[in-house]
Amino acid sequence: MDKRRILILGGTTEARDLAARLAGRTDIAVTLSLAGRTLDPAPQPVPVRSGGFGGMEGLVAYLRGEAVDLLIDATHPFARRISTNARTASQVTGIPLLRLERLGWEETDGDRWTRVASTSAAVAALGEKPRRVFLAIGRQEAKAFDAAPQHRYLVRSVDPVDPPLDASHVEYLLARGPFAVEAELELLRDRRIEVIVSKNSGGDATYGKIAAARILGLPVVLVERTAAGDGRHAGTVEEALRLADHLIAAFRKRGV
Repeated sequence: MDKRRILILGGTTEARDLAARLAGRTDIAVTLSLAGRTLDPAPQPVPVRSGGFGGMEGLVAYLRGEAVDLLIDATHPFARRISTNARTASQVTGIPLLRLERLGWEETDGDRWTRVASTSAAVAALGEKPRRVFLAIGRQEAKAFDAAPQHRYLVRSVDPVDPPLDASHVEYLLARGPFAVEAELELLRDRRIEVIVSKNSGGDATYGKIAAARILGLPVVLVERTAAGDGRHAGTVEEALRLADHLIAAFRKRGV
């Protein structure tokens, strides 16, 4: 059987779930690509390619060399570079692109959000007065908060922050979600947190801190996403599954 080939750019729960849903199909060969930034990635249900492609040109070469029928970008909502490369590679090769991006969190009664457009804006939003800050934005952006060394930081990430912050008062917490609301409440109370900084990542795994902040009446500085690019988009794994077959069929019909 001539299997249809799908490359999933992963690193998210949705990417793993989608790969698992496709893994049992005999008409499809799925490869899951991981950037390799996480030191101890979770087990995956399909063959994994680890490491970058060497930019957009490398991704184009891989897509053509492996005769990929569909490229699915299921990376983190804030993985801007790889998403840009995916869009460009799709345009260059003519291979269809499907963006699977979970929906962002919506503000509800009791939330005290300050929405900002970037990490640097989040640093400024903390203000000059020293505060106890819970940084839940991932290790790659944490270093930016050296620009506001007056605060006391609790930095949570899956892998160690390297290099560590130069600020005087920093505590590091290594943990992988999901995080229950009850555990987040205990953490915030125990560390006497006064403000949370988070990306609007969406999903259930890390929403506990947002719910806990609402319960405690704590402010949240929320870094919002940039606008999504053109093309096909899915907000759920189920929607992505429906679109995948349609896009592959249309691509093969064109005879590209």
